[in-house]
Amino acid sequence: MFLDRVKPLDAILAVADKKSLKRSLGWFQLTLMGIGCVIGTGIFVLTAVGAQKAGPGLMVAFAIAGAVCIVAALCYAEIAAMIPVAGSAYTYSYATIGEFFAWTVGWALIMEYAIAASAVAVGWSGYFSGTVLGGLGVHLPTWLSAGPLAFGGVAGGFINLPALVIALLVTFLLVIGTSESAKVNAVLVGIKVIALTAFVAITLTSPEFSAEKFNPFLPAGLFGGWGSGVGAVGAAATMFFAYVGFDAVSTAAEETKNPQRNVPIGLVGSLLFCTVFYILVAAGAIGTLGGEPIMSAAGLPLEAGSTELARQCALPQYANALVCSKEPLAHVLKMIGFTGIGNLIGLAAFLALPSVILVLIFGQTRIFFVMSRDGLLPEALSRVHPRFRTPHIVTIITGVAVAIAAAFFPVGQLADISNAGTLYAFMMVAIAVMMLRVKDPTRPRHFKVPGVWVVAPLTIIGCVLLFFNLPSAAMLFLPGWGALGLIVYFLYSRRHSHLGRGIVEVVDDVEGEETMVPSAPD
Repeated sequence: MFLDRVKPLDAILAVADKKSLKRSLGWFQLTLMGIGCVIGTGIFVLTAVGAQKAGPGLMVAFAIAGAVCIVAALCYAEIAAMIPVAGSAYTYSYATIGEFFAWTVGWALIMEYAIAASAVAVGWSGYFSGTVLGGLGVHLPTWLSAGPLAFGGVAGGFINLPALVIALLVTFLLVIGTSESAKVNAVLVGIKVIALTAFVAITLTSPEFSAEKFNPFLPAGLFGGWGSGVGAVGAAATMFFAYVGFDAVSTAAEETKNPQRNVPIGLVGSLLFCTVFYILVAAGAIGTLGGEPIMSAAGLPLEAGSTELARQCALPQYANALVCSKEPLAHVLKMIGFTGIGNLIGLAAFLALPSVILVLIFGQTRIFFVMSRDGLLPEALSRVHPRFRTPHIVTIITGVAVAIAAAFFPVGQLADISNAGTLYAFMMVAIAVMMLRVKDPTRPRHFKVPGVWVVAPLTIIGCVLLFFNLPSAAMLFLPGWGALGLIVYFLYSRRHSHLGRGIVEVVDDVEGEETMVPSAPD
C-alpha cells in the first residue's frame, strides 16, 4: 500500500517541546500581525485584473475570497498550534494523512510559493516602470518591460526585464543570508496601510466619484462559467491571492496568551479588516475611474493577461482604463488629478513589494529544504553553504525559476496558478484537522476550531468552489504539475524516503536541531 506511511506526530512534536516559548501576544498584536502580512501584492497589483474579471462586482469578489480565507484560517490555526514546526501544510499532512498526500501538498506548495513570487515580481515591475522610471522621464520600451502574454506575443512584448532583475537580486540576498528586520518590516507595513488609507480617503470624497460608474454591477454575472475565470466568483478565485499571509497569525498560537480566545480574534479580525479595506479600495477605484471590463464578442470579459486584451488595451479608447493599468492604484489617482499622491502610492508599492518576494522565496526554499531532509528530494538540495549558512543550492534553483516565470508571464495568470496550489493545500489542512479530531482526540490543543464539523467542510467546499472558477489553464496546471510530482515520487522519493527506510528525521529550521526516532521500516 502506498498510503501506509504516516510520520509519528510525537516525533514531530519532539522539537517543539524544547522551545518553551513565552506566551506574550494578545489579540491586538495578533490582529496587527495579520493585517501586516495580508495587505500587499494583491491589492496593489491585482485590482485591475479583478476589475477585468468582475467589473464593479470586484467588491463582491473580495467578500467571497475573504469568507473562504476566514474558515480556512481557523483550520490552519488549530493544526499549526498543535504542530508548530517547519514545513507548513506539508508537515501537517505527513503527520495525519501520510507521506503520499504530504508529498502532493509539498509539491503543490513548492509551485505555489515560486509562482506567487513571480507574480509579485511582475507587479513590482509595473510600479517600477510606471512610477519610478516614468517619474524620472525614462520609458522602457515595451519589449523590455512586458513578457509575451498568454500563448502569443503582443505589442512588442518580449521580456519583463525589471521583474527578472528584482527576482535575481532577492535570490542573491537570500543566498548570502540577508533576512528581513522586524523594524524594517514594521515600517513597510505602516507605509502600505497609510498609502491605502490615503487612496480610500481621496477617491471616496473625489468629485469624480459617481454611483453611475457601478452600473452594470455584475456584467459577467456571479458565475462567468466553468473554466472562464470571470464573474464575481472567478474574480474571487484570483483575489484570493490578496489574502495569503494570514498563516503568520496561526503559527504564533504557541506564543499567545489565552489562544482559544485571542487566536480566532486575531485571525478573523485581521481578515475582516482587510476585507473591508479591500472593498473600500475597490469602491474608490471603480467609483472614480470606472471598472467596466473589456468584453469579447461572446459578451464575456476578455481573459486577463490574454493577447486579445493586451491588443485592446493598446487602442486609444482604453489607454486610461483601470483594467489596462499595470499600476492600478497610482493610475487612478493620476487620472483624477492627484499625480503627486499617486506617485507616492506607487513608491510605497515599489518599496514594499520586494520584501514580499523575499518572504515567498524564503518560504518556498524551506518547504523544499524540509522535503529534502525527509529524503523525498535529493539531499544535495538541503546542503547548507559553509559560509552563509543558507540552503544555497535550492535557493538558487528557486530564484532562477521565479525570475524566468516573472520575465515571460503576466501577473494575472501567475496569481491564478499560485492560487490553485494554495487552495489545494488549504483543503488538505481542513481534512487533516478533521482526521486528527478522530484519530487523536485527546491530544492537547492550544486552539480548537469552534464547530469544526461545520467549519472544516465549509473550508473544503469554499476551496473547491474557487478552484473550479479559476481559468481553465490555471486549473489544468495543478494536475499537470501534480502528475510530474507523482512521477518523481514513485521513481525517486518513495525509495529514498527516510520514513520508508525506518528513520524519522525532524528538522525545525535550517540551523536547528534534529530528532532521530526509529520507525518500523516499510
